Amino acid sequence: MKANVTGCSVEEAMRLLGGRWRLLLVSYLVDGPKRFSELRRDVPGISQRSLTLDLRALEEAGLVKRTVHPTAPVRVEYALTADGERLKPVVKVMMDFGLWLKQKSQA
Repeated sequence: MKANVTGCSVEEAMRLLGGRWRLLLVSYLVDGPKRFSELRRDVPGISQRSLTLDLRALEEAGLVKRTVHPTAPVRVEYALTADGERLKPVVKVMMDFGLWLKQKSQA
């Protein structure tokens, strides 16, 4: 990941959550654990590679936990960690802002 150039806390957050998919993936995990295939269906525009890389980055940051269930076939679930739960207010604000933008564009 790139280094924080300005030292700004907003830049630090955007360094991790910026990009097209990461905060969206977090928003789908707010309701509870999801399997990889469920996330892929929820975000149809994301490639398998991007989904894998973004989930790994969120896991490495300690925001998402990956659990492998030893079944046949193997079942892998992703869920927010306690630190990831701290993003719920951010997701809420983004949802509210997105709804406002939709309403504004329809007016």
